[in-house]
Amino acid sequence: MFDKLKKAFGGSEEPKAPKAEEKVEAAPVETPVETAPAEEPKAASAKPRIGYIHLSGCTGDAMSLTENYDILATVLTDMVDIVYGQTLVDKWIHGTFAEEMPEMDVCLIEGSVCLQDEHSVHELLEARKKSGLIVAFGSCAVTGCFTTYARGGQQAQPKHESFLPISSLVKVDAALPGCPVAPEMIAKTVVAVCEGDLDYLKPAMDWAACDKGCGCDVLTNVIRQGLCSGCGTCGLACPTRAMGYSEGRPSCDKDRCIKCGTCYMMCPRSWLPEGRIKKETGL
Repeated sequence: MFDKLKKAFGGSEEPKAPKAEEKVEAAPVETPVETAPAEEPKAASAKPRIGYIHLSGCTGDAMSLTENYDILATVLTDMVDIVYGQTLVDKWIHGTFAEEMPEMDVCLIEGSVCLQDEHSVHELLEARKKSGLIVAFGSCAVTGCFTTYARGGQQAQPKHESFLPISSLVKVDAALPGCPVAPEMIAKTVVAVCEGDLDYLKPAMDWAACDKGCGCDVLTNVIRQGLCSGCGTCGLACPTRAMGYSEGRPSCDKDRCIKCGTCYMMCPRSWLPEGRIKKETGL
C-alpha cells in the first residue's frame, strides 16, 4: 500500500528530473525551446489529481469539508488538482456515460452504493479502474451506516432498494469514518496525502479493512473481553450519543445507534492485534 501511495504521488517521477537536466548540460547544442516546456508539466503533476464522487448519503461529509475555512481555499487551489466531480460537469446523459472519467491519483467517494442504481454502480466501478487510491469518505461509504440497517416504521413502498458500503463492490485503499467526518480529520488527511506523510495515513489504510461497526462491536470485542480502559473515547466519538456509561464502562443504546462504526474504530483497544489479545486474555 505504501509503495502504491508513493508511486501515485510522484514517487516515480522524481528520478526523471535530473535526467532531463543532464541532457541539457551534455548536449547544449540542442535547442533549449524543447526542454523549457518539459519542466512545466512536471511542476503541475506534483499536485495530486483528485476526484470526488457522491453516492447515497446526506452530503454531511462534504459540508464538513467546507468547514475548514482557514485552509480550504489553499488546499483546493494550491495543493490539489480537482479533475473530476459530478457537480463540475454532467457526464451522464440519457442513460449513457457520455465522457470517459479521467485518470486520478485519489478519488474520494461519499455515501453507500445503491445496487439498483445503474449510474452509481457504473461510476463506482469506473472510479476503481481510473484511480490510484480509493478513499471511503464518511461512514456511509465505510460501513453503510444507517442506509444498511433501515428497519421498521417505514411506509409501504412499491420497490425495495439495497445499500452497501463501497468495499462490497470495489477494493478500498483508505477510509475516513464519521457521521460526518470531523473537519480537522479531513484537512489533516488531505495535507498528509499531499506531503506523503505515510505515518499519519496508516490508520486510515487500516480502517479500509473494516466494512461494519456499531456500539455492539465495542461491547462484544472490547468490553466483554476485559480490554476496556474506561478512556471514554467511544462516547466522545459517537455522533448520536448512543454510547453511555454504566459503572465506569460503556453501554450502547441500540435504538439511537446508527451503525456508523465511529466508536469502534476510534477505540484504542480495537487496534490490538488478535494474537496479543488472545495471549493477554487467555482465550
